[in-house]
Amino acid sequence: MLFILIAILVSLAIAYYQYFHGSKDLRSRKVLLFSFRASSVFLLLLLLINPSIQHKIFENTKPVLAVLIDNSASIANFKEEQKVATLVAAFETNVPLNAKFELDYFSFGSDVKVKDSLTFDAPVTAISEGITAINKLYKNRKGGVVLLSDGNQTTGKDYEFIGSKMPISPIILGDTTTFSDLRIRAINVNKYSYLNNQFPVEVVLFYEGSDPISTHFQIVQNGKVIFKQPVRFSASERSKTLRTNLRAIKKGINFYKASIAAFKLEKNTKNNLKDFSIEVIDEQMKIALIAAVPHPDLGALKRSIEKNKQRSVTIFSVENKKIQLNDYQLLILYQPNNSFTNIFSEINALKSNYLIISGTHTDWGFLNKQSLGFTKNAIAQTENYTANYQCSFQPFLQKDIGFNDFPPLEDQFGALLLSSKNHVLLQQRVFGVATAQPLLATFEQNSQKSAVIFGEGIWKWRAASYLQNNSFEDFDEFTGNLVQYLASSRKRKRLEVSVEPLYAANAPIRISAYYTDKNYHFDPRASLLLTTTNSLTKQQRRFPFSLAHNSFQVAVEDLAPGTYSYTVAVADQKSKYSGVFAISEARIEAQFTKANTAKLNRLAKNTGGKRYHSSEISTLINALVADEAYATLQKTILKKQAFIDWKWVLFLLLTLLTIEWFVRKYYGKI
Repeated sequence: MLFILIAILVSLAIAYYQYFHGSKDLRSRKVLLFSFRASSVFLLLLLLINPSIQHKIFENTKPVLAVLIDNSASIANFKEEQKVATLVAAFETNVPLNAKFELDYFSFGSDVKVKDSLTFDAPVTAISEGITAINKLYKNRKGGVVLLSDGNQTTGKDYEFIGSKMPISPIILGDTTTFSDLRIRAINVNKYSYLNNQFPVEVVLFYEGSDPISTHFQIVQNGKVIFKQPVRFSASERSKTLRTNLRAIKKGINFYKASIAAFKLEKNTKNNLKDFSIEVIDEQMKIALIAAVPHPDLGALKRSIEKNKQRSVTIFSVENKKIQLNDYQLLILYQPNNSFTNIFSEINALKSNYLIISGTHTDWGFLNKQSLGFTKNAIAQTENYTANYQCSFQPFLQKDIGFNDFPPLEDQFGALLLSSKNHVLLQQRVFGVATAQPLLATFEQNSQKSAVIFGEGIWKWRAASYLQNNSFEDFDEFTGNLVQYLASSRKRKRLEVSVEPLYAANAPIRISAYYTDKNYHFDPRASLLLTTTNSLTKQQRRFPFSLAHNSFQVAVEDLAPGTYSYTVAVADQKSKYSGVFAISEARIEAQFTKANTAKLNRLAKNTGGKRYHSSEISTLINALVADEAYATLQKTILKKQAFIDWKWVLFLLLTLLTIEWFVRKYYGKI
């Protein structure tokens, strides 16, 4: 308002000075021109001031109530589908509850979805995923979670210890009565064995009951019992661990069926069966790890590579003169220097495949003279290099395991020059900026393969991978892929297929394939078809692959339990890939005989909620409506609104100036 008052005074002063200062002519036309000029100047100043007014808006935000519904097959096994529908309807139709809360409904199995229709056929239950997703979605909202579940989780982290800022009130579904039950809790077996060797099998059996029982456990292969043992259980002896050694007599993937005979009146016998498999190989890959300096990388590489039992790593000092290089399928040279002169001479003579890992102790002057397909203008200064994953990498299938988030590797600073044909899986990033310099590259010339990791500290990558996934599996798979590619002397296949040997019944079966053209570039134009054949019924099914990023994917559904041979073929090409997989009769979601009440109780207690039975739905709703902790939040929002519409003011200003100009022109004042 002060600026507007000043604008009025200034506009009057300017108009007075122009038309009345030093003049006694007070005729009406001067008064008219004075008013035009004063108004024009005022409007111009008003546009510059652009006054606005501020007003308050009050916004009410209701607390959110997320209803999280278990959509897994275990709910159907307990025959609780109608009860879930009744509970959901009770939430949807309760007027006071909907007036107080913003209700959102979600269903979950392996992942979380907005509730559409409930099918109760999800093959696994991941309660922890549901709780985590809800907390992320409503991280800035106040509210609570109602969990409709039997509490039996089959995959994911232990939901009991998942932190939740929102109180969780579980509604228990399923039978809470304890029935006597026998089940195979776990089977521990190696993934690989060697032909004609014995491999250990450990089976954990569990009995839930009070009366003493006698039964027997057996392992069957191809309809033949290969192991059988009687077992007894009682109230004081509920768990038993059986151990045996089986002989690997057939090369390839072997399938076994473990079972424990049901006792009289046992309600659930579906958890008395469990299948397992093992891949039998007839040779072991031997790898020599030759180092010039001690480093934690050596132990990390050995543990990671030997995670696959068909691979053996022996660590040598470069000073050891008794290394027989021709005994090993792959040589890993760690931070080479002048001491590796004889090693490189033998490599060139034997055409051995090798992996070089450089670092702060590497002699780059020596390496540059070896004609390895790369050189580095290194200086006496080190640099940290983080990874930048390249999805266009061709030599072998390698998914991104979070390379970009791994700690940096350390190497001597300098520019790299690659002088022979190469493929780069990882590029260097310096201070977060991606460069064209390689961090991991592979080379292939004639029948000799090699790779280079430009930096030490790969043990940190294995630790970081564990922190990300609570498992070394992804990193060990990466080193396994790299080692398998380098150690293999066979010609590279244009079609590669990834299939698990054993799937649980009703679980999703996803198969991926990678196909390249004759130049070994990924070919998205290809048409791939999967054909499965049931080994018993000989029934065939065909499934077309679909393109997904830089690979082909197919989801196989509605296959009955059994053993299947499969073939992946490329249309109009000779490329084919064949193998075998099995579908177990055991269904994960069918192994439970009752709801996990104790775990749901602890979840409610840890998060500040309360556990309810399905018959207590009215009690829960009334408690939520009466709980003053769930209050509607009122926000005050200050909004500024322009006091004038500048378009109309500008139009009026131009109009006044135009009229003033014509009046002055008419009276000869211009």
